[in-house]
Amino acid sequence: MFQVFKKEFNSFFASPAAWLFMGAFLLVTLFIFFWAEAFFARNIADLKPLFRWMPILLIFLVAALTMRSWSEERRSGTLESLLTSPVSPTRLVFGKFFASLALVALALVLTLPLPVTVSMMGPLDWGPVIGGYLASLFLAAAYIAIGLYMSARTDNPVVALILTTAVAGFFYLLGSNTLTGLVGHEIAGFMSLLGTGSRFDSITRGVLDVRDLYYYLSIVGIFLTLNIFSLERFRWAGNPVSSRHKQWGMIVALAILNFILMNVWLSPIGKARVDLTEGKIYSLSESTRGYLQQLQEPLLIRGYFSSKSHPLLEPLTPQIKDLLEEYQVVGGERVRVEFVDPHTDQSLEEEAADKYGIRPVPFRMASRYEAGVVNSYFDLVVAYGDQYETLSFNDLIEVKGGGDGEPEVLLKNPEYAITRAVKKIANTYQAGGNIFASLQKPVAFQAYISADNKLPESLAELRKSLDEIITDLKTEAGDKLTVSFEDPDANRELANRLQQDYGFGPQIANIFDPKPFWFYMLLQGDGELVQVPLPADLDKSTLKQSITAAVQRMAPGYLKTVALVTPEPAAPANPYMPQPPAGKSYDGLQQVLGENVRMINTDLKDGQVPTNADMLVLLGPDNLDEKQLFAVDQFLMQGGTVMLATSPYDVAITNTLEAKNHSSGMDEWLQHHGLTLEKTMVLDPKNASLAVPVRRRLGSLSLNEIKMMPYPHFPDLRGDTLNGDNPTTSGLGQMTLNWASPIDVDADKNKQRTVTELMRSSDDSWVADSLNVMPDYQQYPSTGFTVPAERGAEVLAVSVDGQFESWFKGKDSPLIEAPEKPESPLALADEINNGAPAEAATTQDAEEKKTVVSSVISRSSDSARIILIGSNTFASDQVLNLASQAQGTFYTQPLEFIQNAIDWSLDDQALLSIRSRAQFARTLEPMQQSSRFFWEYLNYALALGGLGLVWVWRRARKASKQKHYESLLAEV
Repeated sequence: MFQVFKKEFNSFFASPAAWLFMGAFLLVTLFIFFWAEAFFARNIADLKPLFRWMPILLIFLVAALTMRSWSEERRSGTLESLLTSPVSPTRLVFGKFFASLALVALALVLTLPLPVTVSMMGPLDWGPVIGGYLASLFLAAAYIAIGLYMSARTDNPVVALILTTAVAGFFYLLGSNTLTGLVGHEIAGFMSLLGTGSRFDSITRGVLDVRDLYYYLSIVGIFLTLNIFSLERFRWAGNPVSSRHKQWGMIVALAILNFILMNVWLSPIGKARVDLTEGKIYSLSESTRGYLQQLQEPLLIRGYFSSKSHPLLEPLTPQIKDLLEEYQVVGGERVRVEFVDPHTDQSLEEEAADKYGIRPVPFRMASRYEAGVVNSYFDLVVAYGDQYETLSFNDLIEVKGGGDGEPEVLLKNPEYAITRAVKKIANTYQAGGNIFASLQKPVAFQAYISADNKLPESLAELRKSLDEIITDLKTEAGDKLTVSFEDPDANRELANRLQQDYGFGPQIANIFDPKPFWFYMLLQGDGELVQVPLPADLDKSTLKQSITAAVQRMAPGYLKTVALVTPEPAAPANPYMPQPPAGKSYDGLQQVLGENVRMINTDLKDGQVPTNADMLVLLGPDNLDEKQLFAVDQFLMQGGTVMLATSPYDVAITNTLEAKNHSSGMDEWLQHHGLTLEKTMVLDPKNASLAVPVRRRLGSLSLNEIKMMPYPHFPDLRGDTLNGDNPTTSGLGQMTLNWASPIDVDADKNKQRTVTELMRSSDDSWVADSLNVMPDYQQYPSTGFTVPAERGAEVLAVSVDGQFESWFKGKDSPLIEAPEKPESPLALADEINNGAPAEAATTQDAEEKKTVVSSVISRSSDSARIILIGSNTFASDQVLNLASQAQGTFYTQPLEFIQNAIDWSLDDQALLSIRSRAQFARTLEPMQQSSRFFWEYLNYALALGGLGLVWVWRRARKASKQKHYESLLAEV
């Protein structure tokens, strides 16, 4: 067989066949990659354009390669000599098969410059690349087996070419969207199992499934068996039929039947697969498995899919089904998965609409032959107990701009969406029961309260309510809650320890009642400490909510609460004229965050963060007053996490870009904690693009053309500019921080704290304090701005953990207002005589004397954290839309970063690990048009240069053989 292999492989190069095959293959592949699929316009660091056309391209190339294999032997009369030689037909067939496969493998090797150069331009995931090359080799093997059999059936190479193209094309079309779109998704699923293209797509995703690989091997086995049988029959031609001939027929039939049945036997085996992707994004993570194992009640996951849907959505349905079946395997009896088509049953359609609010979505379809609208279902329902969550196609898919103008529809990360829904409804269902059930270890409730005679009247009543609440909670918690009450007034050593450990000090109710007292509550357990804040409304129900929220904060699984502070939208100049909303909006952020946490919008004007808040996020704060700053400060002192995005500059996005000075009211507070935002903006030569109108002459006309131009105010952060060791940035891959200011960290003030740089600009970046943020590409073509000689990396985002000292230490609480100067008796009598009743005045006095309990916690615990991002606008809707214009899809990296920071701060590592597996932004490094031409030219040069090396090697080998032959002849 090896001798046949060598003879066939060398014969390819003895004629122009091999050179034409490999040259055409390389040129067509590179043309499709760079031009037909517009690789640089996609701006995604992957090799999908290479493998998307591979099944079709290999049909014609393999057909041309194999058409002469047997037909030429038959036409020239050498087949009889081969079949009467000592070499068996089996060895002849396999020798020719492996020779053709080796030539295809050599052609694929010559395309390796593509993945290598793509990996140099962006973060390439090598898993799908390896899967793509392996799938191409197996697919080529199947096509070669078909081509060899068709070539053995005729003595005309052209007829063999047509037959091979027809049969291989039939196998490809069988599972293609062209045919599967004409039938229901169940029949389409069966057809996709028979199609070579659909199996190919599964492997190129990065999932190496034994069933897919064996499918190609079965095609190889069937057609090579038929090839061997056809040669045997050629040897028998003209002879009477004997029992041996019948035995051959039976053996061939049984072999083909076994090749087919093996596919059926392997079909239910779903675990024989390897996920080659970098983040294992097509396999259930350990976090998901953990959530499924914790379920106490049956979980229902029901998929609503129409048999007829949009052509871009139909290929995604089998992928979701495969994933949901894995949920069922992992969950066992706790998980039930169903797939229904509401169009087939009116009761199902009514249930979907009435119970879950699911209705079909009209999708517009248009092609060369037809146009119309199809009402389709593409939804999931996750139900647990009496809770449920619906996931529409907006939650499951993402749309990217395609190079040919057609959108590219992909699954966003279905595991994250489904697991998030499972976690949310399970926690909501659990929240309605015993809050202590999920606690792994007991917690201790510690109250430091003065005696009743020292408390204000309202707090004395609250103290009695506290006893009732604690009694109820102890009954509910059993041995998982211990309670202790201590009076710091009676124990000076305790008072000093509270002051030293927690920064607690005596409180006062208000200026009318300056008698000091103590009223602090703590929850402690498993190394975690949570302060129970006093609610603003001093009543039993709000106090119970505050204690319950603190317990939930220590219990795993409960939904966390995030308090969000955003600037108030500016009032429109003319309320009677329709106009876009002024100022910044954060609708996209709130929608994304609302999927995982409870969102509370607050303005902090009452001087308090909501008592049930687990984290405080301030985006672009604007001139915070002393009460608002006090709320932020005391939340930090309670051991909370404060995430702050601010800058000394703000940029308004209208018809132009206008920068102005901005004051957050927090500069001195930040400096007190060793963090200073410099009054400059960072510009980076490694940046994202900005859509800029450029004037272009078209004959006598002058037109404005939108071009994507480099914009240094949008630093493009990736690689070592993102902290790869911190979970908030390690999975991002890429981040654009708009109009950012550098952060200076005072090392002396933060000596005892942990400082973590999250983001920084490149070493070639520079700073500018100019308010002119409009680029001038005529004067500065490459950057749009003047570039100074002094450059260097700047810190753009930082996290500081540890113990902080209050900005208000030694100061009076701003919540305790000084009394107003009393009015003179004459003025008061005047007011009463003019119609103000005495009862109203008394009521007003009572409201003014409402009890306001406030004190200054002077020091935080070690769990306190500040996350500072030096940008006012990076997560606003306006900036995200501006950045999305250059991406071809909605740009979500800032939202992912904030979500990661929340999960990290609230110790929700499970969802963070699932999301980070798919959120990696595999975009190309920013580059000029000239650089794109360079990379494109380099790939052509390397590929054709490799072909030239093969030619040189063949020539050298031929010369060596000729010299050896002459030497041997001389000896003879």
